[in-house]
Amino acid sequence: MDLLRQFIDVVLHLQDHLYTLTRDNGPWVYAILFAIVFAETGLVVTPFLPGDSLLFAVGAVAANPQSGLNVWIAGGVLLLAAIVGDTVNYSVGKFAGNLLARRFPKIIRPEYLEKTHRFFEAYGGKTVILARFVPIVRTFAPFVAGMGAMDYRRFMGFNVAGAFAWVVLILPAGWFLGQLEFVKKRFELIVLGIIFISILPMVFEWWKVRRKST
Repeated sequence: MDLLRQFIDVVLHLQDHLYTLTRDNGPWVYAILFAIVFAETGLVVTPFLPGDSLLFAVGAVAANPQSGLNVWIAGGVLLLAAIVGDTVNYSVGKFAGNLLARRFPKIIRPEYLEKTHRFFEAYGGKTVILARFVPIVRTFAPFVAGMGAMDYRRFMGFNVAGAFAWVVLILPAGWFLGQLEFVKKRFELIVLGIIFISILPMVFEWWKVRRKST
């Protein structure tokens, strides 16, 4: 429970923790940001890590000239991490996906795979792009694409386009909105709002399935 509380505190106070990370680690903060986004997008065992809210917080912190965080470097690092993460996840899904899903059903949960399969059925290859904006599905989409033997070149096209759209839309939003006094004073509520908006597509998919089954 202590770890859960600490994790929730980090997510809700990302801005404060980013200031601390930047102050304590200097340029190494970019490596930390790379590792977080890479893990969230590249490892099917860590779908709980912050994605959208982290990008927004990075933009908000970088908007402060005294933070020491350069928005251009951060953007490049996050973009690279997102692309590499999805590429690794695709490769794992392609070469060991079915085996891992059978061996570790409590970690690679069947319901997560099923939700991602439904996204692919609804949107085809565009799922790799759309999934960037949906927590959990974002982590499992490249894994399922690999399991389904999606053409690598086609996947990479969607991968790069999705990563670019994700970073370019959310990071600047944090940069511009993070300078507003209203956002600074209510950053925790903004993070909760981002999380809520992010999970709406999943709720909608659940509602559609439930409606069909009744």
